[in-house]
Amino acid sequence: MSHTVFPPAGGVIARRIVPPALLLLLAGGLATAFSQRPWAPRSGVVQPVEFSHRVHAGVDAIPCQYCHAYARRSRNAGVPPMERCIGCHRQVPGAGLTVPARQPWTETRQLPFQVAWNRVYALPDFVRFNHRPHVRVGVACQECHGPVETMDRIEPVAEIDMGFCITCHTQRGASRDCSVCHY
Repeated sequence: MSHTVFPPAGGVIARRIVPPALLLLLAGGLATAFSQRPWAPRSGVVQPVEFSHRVHAGVDAIPCQYCHAYARRSRNAGVPPMERCIGCHRQVPGAGLTVPARQPWTETRQLPFQVAWNRVYALPDFVRFNHRPHVRVGVACQECHGPVETMDRIEPVAEIDMGFCITCHTQRGASRDCSVCHY
């Protein structure tokens, strides 16, 4: 009597499923690696109003928190209202005013004293970041944003990602509990 030997069923399934699964995994990894990440810092961002951090924070030595006052008391650093700019520029001879502040208001134009600034830095929706605790423990703005006092236009100096944050938290002995930064 002859016995027919059949290969184990698991081997056939493995040969049919594993190669396509590996191919899909590889394709997904490549797509992720080469996809745009909307939270990555953007270089060359042009703002609607020409503003030099080098002049204001560097030459004039205006502290970051004078303009970004929300950093010490809220989640976002915020951008200053145009009234803050006008308050100084009205008193500085020859400093001039920004174009939106000189235009009369009509309902078809942008409201006076409001500028729609373009983001350079952004974080993914699943990250919870709050400037306030960082400011309160003395983390200088430059530690994340670089030497802004030397920049006419803000340019990112580092990708502020999980590795960047974990490195800093480790060096400072700050919490590395996931729930501190993630929802």
